[in-house]
Amino acid sequence: MAYKTIDEANQAVAAKIVAGSPFLLDVVPAKSVIPELNEGKVLLHAGPPITYDKMVDPIQGACVGAALFEEWCETEEEARKMLESGEVKLIPCHHVNAVGPMGGITSANMAVLVVENKTDGNRAFCTMNEGIGAVLRFGAYSDEVITRLRWMRDTLAPVLSAALKTKEDGLNINVLVAKAIAMGDEFHQRNIAASLAFLKEMAPIIVGLTEIDQTKREEVVQFLADTDQFFLNIMMASAKAVMDGARQIQEGTIVTAMCRNGYEFGIRIAGMGDEWFTGPVNTPQGLYFSGFSEADAAPDMGDSAITETFGVGGMAMIAAPAVTRFVGSGGFYDALNTSNEMTEICIDTNPNFPVPTWDFKGICLGIDARKVVETGILPVINTGIANKKAGLGQIGAGTVTPPIDCFEKAVLAYAKKLGFTE
Repeated sequence: MAYKTIDEANQAVAAKIVAGSPFLLDVVPAKSVIPELNEGKVLLHAGPPITYDKMVDPIQGACVGAALFEEWCETEEEARKMLESGEVKLIPCHHVNAVGPMGGITSANMAVLVVENKTDGNRAFCTMNEGIGAVLRFGAYSDEVITRLRWMRDTLAPVLSAALKTKEDGLNINVLVAKAIAMGDEFHQRNIAASLAFLKEMAPIIVGLTEIDQTKREEVVQFLADTDQFFLNIMMASAKAVMDGARQIQEGTIVTAMCRNGYEFGIRIAGMGDEWFTGPVNTPQGLYFSGFSEADAAPDMGDSAITETFGVGGMAMIAAPAVTRFVGSGGFYDALNTSNEMTEICIDTNPNFPVPTWDFKGICLGIDARKVVETGILPVINTGIANKKAGLGQIGAGTVTPPIDCFEKAVLAYAKKLGFTE
């Protein structure tokens, strides 16, 4: 070990998280920054590795939608046959420096956000938020969904790309996060302040892009104004970039990724590099839209728990008391108790992001897998709840926790690596 103790290694990883400096640079076709997407029919998915037959219906539906979007086929039946035959290669987003919301399905010609952690020089990618209603991330694949994805590729992405290129160094995401956390966002289920702050940065620039058709500029500004969760995907790519920078230190027990694929929940810790430690996913608990119940809910899915890994989302519930009612977790004091409890499994707080409603204490920093196992306290993740049937979309919002198996396996594996166990 380069560090004398596990605690020392963990502090070094945490220091790199604090030092992380994510900047949004561009919006580009995924295949231009992820080489693996140029190797035939390839789809990226959320969570640890999985085969198509084990995917829940919404994720299979998203795969169908991506196949139709890419024009690999013309009908749902042809798409499913192609997917069932193994003709399409499936790769976890995390394996190619990317993250994806809910199903996480990403294909070559989808537009992705490009975020660079300027501290370590590494980049991360994420698709853009599609808005609400029938959307690919929840497994919808109707003509409406495909048409929107193509508009995002052909209009939204080029306009945002042109706007971002007017900024020499890109858009400083830490600045937006610090602003929005003081305005009541926790960056998983509530992103309205950050999305508006992003719009505030982009709108004047977009208006001035006179070389682009006015109708397209108006459409983009309207879409950003309408999409309260637009910043979530920026936050995901930023958290991924920072956590990947931090895990360049391959020692210690700090959690560097948490993700789900509807079948398994997976985590990584710094000291075990790329290895996944998995357990069965849970089903979120929360509030359901009228007419739906837990019986309609799909199991937990998505890479968006990278936000909690970074220290926001459910870990920062106290920053967004308004969201507690939306996710069915009580009121202000419940949010306070949740965040206080989360400090018991983290090694410190992050001074970059003080939370006014927490007496300006910084967000949680560095989930220690050892502390999770020792205390039995599990990270709280805020999440949307998908209908278990593809194409029916979001049916509620709530919270979910990982299975403790993941953390026990990770700690035992690291102990074995250090020679502590046989």
